[in-house]
Amino acid sequence: MAFVDLKFYSNVLGMQTEVSVIIPQGANTGEIGVESNTRPGPYKCLYLLHGLSDDHTIWMRRTSIERYASYYGICVVMPRADKSFYTNMRYGMNYYDHIAREIPAVIREFFNVSDKREDNYVAGLSMGGYGALKIALRECDRFCKAAALSPCGDIKNIGFADILVPIFGEDMAIPEEDDLLWLAEAKKDDANRPDIFIAIGTEDFLYENVKPLSKKLADGGYDYTYREAPGCHSWEFWDEYIKHALWWMLREN
Repeated sequence: MAFVDLKFYSNVLGMQTEVSVIIPQGANTGEIGVESNTRPGPYKCLYLLHGLSDDHTIWMRRTSIERYASYYGICVVMPRADKSFYTNMRYGMNYYDHIAREIPAVIREFFNVSDKREDNYVAGLSMGGYGALKIALRECDRFCKAAALSPCGDIKNIGFADILVPIFGEDMAIPEEDDLLWLAEAKKDDANRPDIFIAIGTEDFLYENVKPLSKKLADGGYDYTYREAPGCHSWEFWDEYIKHALWWMLREN
């Protein structure tokens, strides 16, 4: 595998930004201690999103995501979204458009990744879990599966007013397209609705928050996998369950 710190100009943000990319390296046969299923590209691609207190480097620093990606022979793209909740902010930048639309186009420009829906996935933790589900539901013609670890399921009842006001405004008028409960209902009959995986720890502070969304997905007939286990809002849980999520996404490949 190769690791690339890609710095580029974002037309959406109007500034330089960066994204971390793990990409299969076809000529790395014989690398010691690495199990790889690298195959000729274009590669399947996972967009992997960070949480509220982190940035695009955190998955590389806190987990073994490069080793996991090597096993499946996939590309992993880790963008930077700051404290945006992956949203076009009321007082800020258009991070939804940047992450969900601009970055996939940039990645296809620079790397040999597939543009087929069945080869594109999105996942994340906490704020990034919310972002992954929102992107997959809104862009379901481009992403086939979404995995969310410890996600915010009900954005209207999450708290964090000081963080959410710059995103949604003082009136906290959350648009329907940023409400996962509304999206899950709106997309339940869409032929391209994504398959969804959610995992959360039973001691996680978001455990109750995710229940209404979980019920709506189950009742809505989604291809939906739910996992819970002892654990809190922690990297020990996320490092373990990103492995489960990858197996769920890629087990048939």
